[in-house]
Amino acid sequence: MPAQLLIASIAQFFELYMILLVVRILLTWFQTFNWANQVASFLSPITDPYLNIFRSFIPPLGGLDFSPIIAIFVLQIVSELFTSAARSLVSPF
Repeated sequence: MPAQLLIASIAQFFELYMILLVVRILLTWFQTFNWANQVASFLSPITDPYLNIFRSFIPPLGGLDFSPIIAIFVLQIVSELFTSAARSLVSPF
């Protein structure tokens, strides 16, 4: 089924994107290493537009940015919705 393949591909994309987000967030802790800056500069244009959506309405509290936690949580929910939709297309019971 083409619809099943499309939904499964989108679910896989969300899971991959979540991994990129986690790597990007973890690299902010290692800014003193040159290799971390190179990887972060590659990931920033990919991940920051999505993170900026949440940063626009979740201000940092006490110098800590909690918006990535909410961003990952929302992405996890959307990914699960697509995964369950793909499963329901495979077996309707």
